Amino acid sequence: MTVGMQELLIFLAIGLVAGWLAGLVLGGGGLLRNLIVGVIGAFVGGWLLSVANISLPIGNMLLSQIITATIGALVVILVARLITR
Repeated sequence: MTVGMQELLIFLAIGLVAGWLAGLVLGGGGLLRNLIVGVIGAFVGGWLLSVANISLPIGNMLLSQIITATIGALVVILVARLITR
């Protein structure tokens, strides 16, 4: 497996976990929905924390990325719910 493929699979796994966690908090779910929300959430969470100049004080990089993506996924779900009302 090439390095690029491995990084993509790790990114998708992080997105899937983040989407699943956000689904646990706010309800909803499904494999594809969790994956989409988590992947979008990874970008949104990274952008939000960057704009707010927040750096998570977590030594484990993978856990930090999952938490960042979960924060973003929560925001994505909440914004989607506001738009669809």
